[in-house]
Amino acid sequence: MIDAHHHLWDPSRRHYPWMTGAALDPIRRPYTVDDLHAVTEMAGVQGTVLVQTVSSEEETHEFLSVARAEPLIAGVVGWADLTAPDVADRLAAFSGPLVGIRHQVEDEPDPSWLTRPDVLRGLAALGEAGLAYDLLVKPAQLPAALAAASTLPDQVFVLDHAAKPPISSGEWQPWADGVAALGELDNVYCKLSGLVTEADWAQWKAGHLARWAEHVLESFGASRLMFGSDWPVCELAAAYEVVVDTAFSLTGSLSDAERWEFFDGTARRAYRLS
Repeated sequence: MIDAHHHLWDPSRRHYPWMTGAALDPIRRPYTVDDLHAVTEMAGVQGTVLVQTVSSEEETHEFLSVARAEPLIAGVVGWADLTAPDVADRLAAFSGPLVGIRHQVEDEPDPSWLTRPDVLRGLAALGEAGLAYDLLVKPAQLPAALAAASTLPDQVFVLDHAAKPPISSGEWQPWADGVAALGELDNVYCKLSGLVTEADWAQWKAGHLARWAEHVLESFGASRLMFGSDWPVCELAAAYEVVVDTAFSLTGSLSDAERWEFFDGTARRAYRLS
């Protein structure tokens, strides 16, 4: 099994703008490689993808250094300034198993940020470097994500957390149509991740997530859908092993071959993991 989405962080060393409010107190502590081993070994995870947490090339260099020393981490999705004129040089300066780049688009005030000419130029540079781009967007930003992915058909895009469906409120649209439209593009993959923290943290059950997961599976199919734990963020609503068990439950209709794709093969292809 490959966990295609997890984080590491240390609030004593770095400021995380998104880590505010008392609700996040349970995860406001360092999470290390040792912690990662503790949770993944119980679940039988063979490899992981470490994903950026802040807009910092320094963090990306640090994560790549960690990955070079840690066989469990098969790849890193880092951060680079896509709008920088020298973005290609910045990407070339990274050393290690860099497999993708991500930016917290969900926090951008402009819902069309992904379609800005300077951003599209940066995304094109990723393709030239052989890197995927992780889409961290909310439902209102799905039209821009669709436009960017349509404009760059040779660039691999990976939709994080299924575009954060509003499970707790039950608001089906515009999320459902936006995800379905992205699913029609062959260059877009999706992570079935982060659903537990979009539901009611205290009262969710697997059945509450089923409708949303089924729509994602119908939109992308097992060959473009991958498992991600979103650990340690998931701990706000569920322990790591519960997230894994829930993923098995939500994909219970898949054949053995399709389940292998979901838990392994899709991540290998999207991120070009060895």
